[in-house]
Amino acid sequence: MTSPVLSSLLRLRPKQLDSPRRAFSDAEPGVQSRLDAVVESFAAGYNYAIAPRAGSNPADVPLELRGFAVEGAAMSSALADMITFSGGRRLRELARDHGDRYPHLIHVGAGWAFARLRRRPWRGVRFGEPVLRWLTWDGWGFHQAFFGARDVFERQWIEPAARGDVRPIRDQGAGRALWFYAGADPARIAMIISDFPGPRRPDLWAGIGLAAGYTGAQPAEVVEKLARAADGYRDQLGQGAAFAAKAHLLAGPVPEAAAQAIEVLTGAEPAVAAAWTDSCLCEATGGARSESTGRAADGEAASGGADSVATYQRWRARIRDEFMRHQGGNIF
Repeated sequence: MTSPVLSSLLRLRPKQLDSPRRAFSDAEPGVQSRLDAVVESFAAGYNYAIAPRAGSNPADVPLELRGFAVEGAAMSSALADMITFSGGRRLRELARDHGDRYPHLIHVGAGWAFARLRRRPWRGVRFGEPVLRWLTWDGWGFHQAFFGARDVFERQWIEPAARGDVRPIRDQGAGRALWFYAGADPARIAMIISDFPGPRRPDLWAGIGLAAGYTGAQPAEVVEKLARAADGYRDQLGQGAAFAAKAHLLAGPVPEAAAQAIEVLTGAEPAVAAAWTDSCLCEATGGARSESTGRAADGEAASGGADSVATYQRWRARIRDEFMRHQGGNIF
C-alpha cells in the first residue's frame, strides 16, 4: 500500500489533465465525449492504484474503457515503485492481476512514468511477451506529446534520450497522442503530420492507426476519410490498427465502434488482424523467446536477441507486409 503522503503527492487531479488539453483542438461533441471518457478512465485507474478511494478499480470500469484505466494504474504503480525503490513490486502486482489481458497497456503505462521522471525505460517488470517491453517508449512518446503538445507537434522537438533506434517507437506513441490533440479529425491530423520530416511521418501514422482502432472514437465513414488522408502510409495505419485489434481481443469482445474502425483500417475482421501480430511476431523472433533475467541495459539488447529493438521493428515491418498482402495492392 502506498503511504498517505506519497499518495497525496502523486495523485492526479483534474486540472493536471485539463490544462494541457486546452491546447488541443475541439472535436465534434460526440467524439469529444468519447475522448474525454478515455482520459477520465486513465485518471481513475491511475488514482486507484495509489489511493483506492480517489479513483476507480480498473475491474469496475466498463470493458471498452478498462484498458485505459489499467494504463493509468501502470503509470502510477511504476512511479511509486521508482520513487520508493521497491524493485517494481507494485507493477508486478498489477501485472499479476491484469497482465494476461492488458500486457500492452501495462507496458505503455509504465512508459508514462519513465517520461515523467525523465528516466530511460529499463526492462521493467518481466511478464508476457518479452519484446513488448519496447512499448514503454511508446508510452514515453504519448506522455511527452500529451503534456507538451506544442513542443512535440509544432516545434517537432524530440528528447535527447529518445533519439536513435528508439525514436520510431517514441514517435508511434506521439502519434497516438496526436489523435487526441487534433480532435480525431483526419484533415487536422494529415496537416500536422505533413509538416514533419519524411522519415518521422510513418511512425506518427502508425500511432494514429493504433489510437483510431483502440478508442473507436470516430464512426466508420470518418475512419474511411482518415485512411484516404494517409495516402502513402496506409500500411502504417494498418499496422497500428492490428496492434489495437490484438490488445482488444486479449481483453474480451471488441467494442463495436473499435471493430468497425479496425476493419476499415486493416481491411480485415479484428480477429484476423490480431492474428497477423501473432504470426509476424513468431517470424520476427524466429520462434525464439527471450530468457533474459531483465538485468541487462537497453543498449545490450538493442543489437540482437528475441527482445531487441531491432526485433520489435522487424515485427512491425512484417505486420505491414501482411497488411499489404491482404490488400493485394488494392488500397486507395
